[in-house]
Amino acid sequence: MTLLELAGVSVRFGERAVVDAVDLDVAEHEVVCVLGPSGSGKSTLLRVVAGLQPVSAGRVLLDGADQARVPVHRRGVGLMFQDHQLFPHRDVAGNVAFGLRVRGSARGAYEAKVAQLLELVGLPGAQGRSVASLSGGEQQRVALARALAPSPRLLMLDEPLGQLDRGLRERLVVELRELFSRLGTTVLAVTHDQGEAFALADRVVVMQDGRIAQAGTPLEVWQRPASEFVARFLGFENVIPAVVSGGAAVTAWGRVQVPAGSPEGEQTLLIRPAGVVQAAAGLRCDVLARTFRGTHVALRLRPEAGPELEAECGLAGAPGVGDRVAVAFSPAEVVVLPAA
Repeated sequence: MTLLELAGVSVRFGERAVVDAVDLDVAEHEVVCVLGPSGSGKSTLLRVVAGLQPVSAGRVLLDGADQARVPVHRRGVGLMFQDHQLFPHRDVAGNVAFGLRVRGSARGAYEAKVAQLLELVGLPGAQGRSVASLSGGEQQRVALARALAPSPRLLMLDEPLGQLDRGLRERLVVELRELFSRLGTTVLAVTHDQGEAFALADRVVVMQDGRIAQAGTPLEVWQRPASEFVARFLGFENVIPAVVSGGAAVTAWGRVQVPAGSPEGEQTLLIRPAGVVQAAAGLRCDVLARTFRGTHVALRLRPEAGPELEAECGLAGAPGVGDRVAVAFSPAEVVVLPAA
C-alpha cells in the first residue's frame, strides 16, 4: 500500500527548476534512499514532503490525502538532520521526549517511551546524560530516538550519518536497517553516499538536475545503470563510446563481447573493473597505480590505445606499478548503457 505519493512535484527558484516534475511513490514499511550529487534536488525533495518548502507545481499525498494545506506539525512525519540539532540545555531524556511533550503526553507515559526508545537505539539508561558529553555516534542515536518518539508514519533522514567517520557509519547503517525492519518504519532518506544508501535501502532513487535519473533496488541500479550519468555517479570510470554489432562492440580498447540482445549501433559501453582481467593475449597496458582494498587490489592501467582503465584483481600475483600486462574483458561485467 502506498503511503507517500509525489505527483509531478516541481520547485522553482526564479527560472531554475530545483525539482522538476518528480513522480515518486513510497510504500508502507519501505526504506527508500534518494541519492545524487550536490544540487541534484534531493534535500529540497525532503523539505517538500515535510512541508518546509512549498511546491511550484504538483501534489504531495500521504495516505492518499493532499498535504497542500496541512502544516508541518500536523503531517505526522519525523525529520532527522545530519547535524543532529539536539537541544544543548536539555539532557538526553529531555531531547527524546520533546515531541511527546509537545503532543501533550502525560509524563509517566513518555518516561516509559523514552526508556524504551533509548534501549532500541543502543543507549540504555542514558536519560540523565548531558548531550555535550555524548560522542558523535551517541548524539546521532539520540536524534534518531527523538525522531521516532512521536511514532511518525513516515521518518525522513537528511544525510543521517554524514558527519560520522567511516567505521562508525558502516556500523550504524547496519543497526538502522535492522531497527527499521523490526519497527516496520517507513523511511525516506537522502544521502550522497552510495554505500550508505545501498546498505540501508529497499529501493534507491538517483537524482540528476532535479529529475529522477533511475529508480530500482540497489542490485538493479548497481548491475544495470540507466545512463552514463548514473554509472559515473556510482563510481564507474570504464565508460566509452562503442559501435555494437553482432554481439560485439568496437571500442578504442578493441573488440569487446557484449551481452546477448544488446541494442546495436552507436552506444555507450560500461565495463566494470572486475571485468578487466589479465589474459595471455589481449590489450597491452602499463600499470600506473595499485591500491590495496582489503579483499582485492585496484589497478589503474594505461592501455596502448584508448583512455585509462580501472581493474580489480586478487591479492596473490597482483602486478606492481610499472609492470606491463595484457587484459581482456569479461562479457558478464559489460553493460550497454541506454541512450540518453
